[in-house]
This record gives sequence, structure tokens and C-alpha cells, in this order.
Amino acid sequence: MKKIIALISCAVFIIACNNEKPAGEATLTESITATPAEPAPVEFADARYTDIGKVGFEALASGDVDKWMSSFADNAVYIWNNGDSAAGKPAISAYWKKRRAEDIDSIKFSNVIWLPIKVSKTQANEPPGVWLLSWYMVNVKYKTGKSMVQWMHMATHFDATDKIDQVVHYLDRAPVLAATKK
Repeated sequence: MKKIIALISCAVFIIACNNEKPAGEATLTESITATPAEPAPVEFADARYTDIGKVGFEALASGDVDKWMSSFADNAVYIWNNGDSAAGKPAISAYWKKRRAEDIDSIKFSNVIWLPIKVSKTQANEPPGVWLLSWYMVNVKYKTGKSMVQWMHMATHFDATDKIDQVVHYLDRAPVLAATKK
């Protein structure tokens, strides 16, 4: 019985080691290094976009809205998932300066996940180009004395000059409203 099991094991090993491939089938290495006829619909973007995001979060957390806004284009649009928006760099800056001065005592970002991607072929109506996707835990202490902690997601688009021209910010408004209620 042991000889039969050993013989079967050897046969399986020999068959598994057979490196022949069917005609026309590329190896994994050939598939990875092959030059595609057209660009992939989505691919990883340069890590410098992650650095822009990190600097922006640090500036916003420290209360330096002007430094954060330096990475925005003049025609930028900031959209919240509830349908609210601010259009233009001055409007976005005014919103965040007011929030920091009147509502937010401190804000901390943690457990941040960054994913810079380049979209060549759009899926719906999003603009092609570089997007920085981020997921993070935010801990906000409000001037009311209340705090709010929740996961948020942000999709940030960059224009051809590497300035932010669109932000889509996803959050749950209920904890924000509860913490800001006086």
C-alpha cells in the first residue's frame, strides 16, 4: 500500500511539474510585462498624490486652512454625500475657516488608507485623471464640548497641474449633527 501511495505521489508531482503550456497561452511573466494595446481603464498613480493628501490632513488638523487650500485649484468644487457643495476655492476656504473657528475645537485623522489611482476610462460621469481615494477615522471635538468619531471616505480629483479640482466627501451626518447641537 505504501508503494502505491508513493508511486501515485510521484506521478502527481511529475504531472504538476510539467511546464508545457498550450499554444497561444502566455505565461504569468509574459502577461505582466506585455505592453497593452491601450491603457488600462484604471491603474495606480504616483505616490506624490498621497503626500499631497497627508500634508492637507496635517494642515487641516492643525487649523491651517490656508496651507490646506494651497493644494486646491481656483475652480475647485467640494461635494458632500448629502448633496451640499461649495464651489470655488474662496467658498471652500470660507466654509472650512468658519467650521474651524466656530464649531471645531480639534480634529484628528487616524488609520488613514491612501489609494492614488489614474482613471483612463471612466465608469460613469467621473472625470478621467488622477484620483486620491482615502478612508480614515476622524475624531472631532466640538466647541459644544461634545465629540464625534466615525469612519469617512474622500475621493479627491487632481487637474492637469496637480491641483485639487474636486472633492467628494462621504460621511454620516447624524453624529455630526448630534455633536454640534447646543
